[in-house]
Amino acid sequence: MLGVVSGILIVSTVTAVGYLAARLKILGPEIQGALTRTAFYITNPALLYTVVAESDIRAALGTDAPLALLSAAVVGLFYCLLSFLFFRRPVAETAVGAMASSYANANNIGIPVSLYAVGTAQHVAPVLLVKILVLAPFYLTVLGLAGGSRISWKRLLAQPFANPMIIASGLGAAVALTDWTAPELAQKPIDMLAGAAVPMVLLAFGLSLAGRAPLQRNDGRTETLVATFLKIAGMPAIVWVLGHFVFGLEGQHLLANVIMAALPTAQNVFLFASPYGRGMTVARDVILCTTVLSVAALLVVASVLG
Repeated sequence: MLGVVSGILIVSTVTAVGYLAARLKILGPEIQGALTRTAFYITNPALLYTVVAESDIRAALGTDAPLALLSAAVVGLFYCLLSFLFFRRPVAETAVGAMASSYANANNIGIPVSLYAVGTAQHVAPVLLVKILVLAPFYLTVLGLAGGSRISWKRLLAQPFANPMIIASGLGAAVALTDWTAPELAQKPIDMLAGAAVPMVLLAFGLSLAGRAPLQRNDGRTETLVATFLKIAGMPAIVWVLGHFVFGLEGQHLLANVIMAALPTAQNVFLFASPYGRGMTVARDVILCTTVLSVAALLVVASVLG
């Protein structure tokens, strides 16, 4: 599958540039924090606004979006159950692990993979919308509330409106639903900032890889391996079961949804965890492991269902 290889190579190349920049001491550790903060507060909100504003939200609310949401919820809840019973991790770290096990890289890798494997990228939009409009606001709210302070209803209700990415997604949804078109003079700067979002996150992720080696015993290795297994093997299996037996999908439509589920964990999980300083190592290691293993997983899915 050329789409699998090309998507992985694009992401890996930019990540490797960040890694080499750190190893060669071109960029120091302080740059990683600057990049993640810039992406979190500026470039990623611009990208999320643009993606949602240009999406057909009404069309995405068919079969694919409910299936993506249900499968992500099942995988995330299963990870939380394992964390509660065995890992005994705090709420914030558990939330990052659950997100890493269910938050797919539908944009960077999903689009080329879907184009080459299924012939269309229309199945990417529902997954992106579920991530942006449901999963990201939910997990960001949990991370924002898990700072150790007492939780009040006022803080609970205000938390989503204090996050720039949630605000940007909401504005984009309003634009998409009203079919309003922003003036070119206003949209062009947003597009420029949005174009910097993905490389900035990948560079920051590459810088983080120059630190401690992945899968260290005291850095959540067990949680990393469990989340990796759930993302690469568990989620595609769940999507196949739900898609075939609950939603009645078959053929190319079922293949497209299982391929979306077998994508590696998105780098945004690391971005979301960074400002809160929670679960960053697990997020980094799961992204790395799933990206490496996703080529084999996607090839298996394509050969079995294709």
